[in-house]
Amino acid sequence: MSAHVHDVLGVGIGPFNLGLACLADPLDLDAVFVDQAPEFRWHPGMMIDGATIQVPFLADLVTMADPTSPYSFLAYLKDVGRLYPFYIRESFYPLRAEYDAYCRWAAARLGSLRWGRQVVSLERDADTWVARAELADGTVETYRARHVVLGTGTSPVLPPALRDLGDSAVHSAQYLARRTVLLAAGHVTVVGSGQSAAEIYRDLLGELRTPHGGGPLDRLDWVTRSPRFFPMEYTKLTLEMTSPEYTDHFHALPLELRDRLGREQRGLYKGISGDLVDDIYDTLYRLSLEHRVPTTLLTDTEVVAASTDVDGIELRLHHAQLDRGTTHRTRAVVVATGYAAAEPAFLGPVRDLLDRDARGRLAVTRDYTVEPSRTLHVQNAEEHTHGLTAPDLGMGAWRNAVILSTILGHEPYPVERRIAFQQFGLPDGGAR
Repeated sequence: MSAHVHDVLGVGIGPFNLGLACLADPLDLDAVFVDQAPEFRWHPGMMIDGATIQVPFLADLVTMADPTSPYSFLAYLKDVGRLYPFYIRESFYPLRAEYDAYCRWAAARLGSLRWGRQVVSLERDADTWVARAELADGTVETYRARHVVLGTGTSPVLPPALRDLGDSAVHSAQYLARRTVLLAAGHVTVVGSGQSAAEIYRDLLGELRTPHGGGPLDRLDWVTRSPRFFPMEYTKLTLEMTSPEYTDHFHALPLELRDRLGREQRGLYKGISGDLVDDIYDTLYRLSLEHRVPTTLLTDTEVVAASTDVDGIELRLHHAQLDRGTTHRTRAVVVATGYAAAEPAFLGPVRDLLDRDARGRLAVTRDYTVEPSRTLHVQNAEEHTHGLTAPDLGMGAWRNAVILSTILGHEPYPVERRIAFQQFGLPDGGAR
């Protein structure tokens, strides 16, 4: 076993832990980050041509903590000769493929990243954490660290009704890899309510066959259990909810209330870009000029069962408002039902050390730790305790600044604690 003890071990290298690695790089910290993937890739299945991320470029890996960082998105643009074209484009929202390229650019400049290493166990030994990671050739490496930051991300979610469809159901995470197969099916049904569902539907609209030619699709449908096609809300006072103050407010609420608010607020960050909603309508309008568009958009409708036969797929649908069901035939299904966090299996040896809430979930403290020594930190696994800021790219650098201040005992990057004009509780704390 290696006797060397790192200050920080990051497990998982998505955008959040990658940002932490960037911010830790110039500090007096011995940090190392491991990931089972061979390289950085950000949602490769959704690199649809022309798609943009839903936050401005300032929500990069580092800028909201350190605007002077050499790992900023603007530094990347300057390095690759795209700063002036980005300026002339006059849009705050980078292309999704551009954001992925930026993250890979930053990753290539860091010496603290270790790829191709799957953590299989994490243990506690006196005042250090001991992680064992397995390489592809079966070799096992041991890492010791005073602090561990979990950034293992989320995994695709399939609704129970669609889990038995096998390869006939394509999750949005695999969309581009399976796009050719979907087109060959001739009739595709998209199931989902958010941005990914909308982007896939819009992309496939361009593949519909028309009387004058066009693509290989005979029909395209979209089923969502949302009552309508909710746009993301970008109004400024609502955006103030992605703030330290609102996170303080949310974290202090009772568990049952946090869970209810979490369900109610999903449209604030899991909705569809308003511009994309309009673009879909405009495209349907244009396609309908000379013929009826072979598509159906069903809202307030849930897939409750599914089966396959020689003729394709049969979906059993239930309409919530009417409380009635029907069947829907299709030949391929794209499941754009999102992602969810789960506790990694490697936490097994230390599971009894972790703080939990009444429902058995990690009881994440306000400063993102999950056990009494305050040395095991989490990234994007705290939506149930911290609310809509947990998955938000714009709050990632702020959270990393908090984590680094906890690790170091001082603030290497100033942590803003009040940025909102509004107050989310009562001015007097609710005293009577």
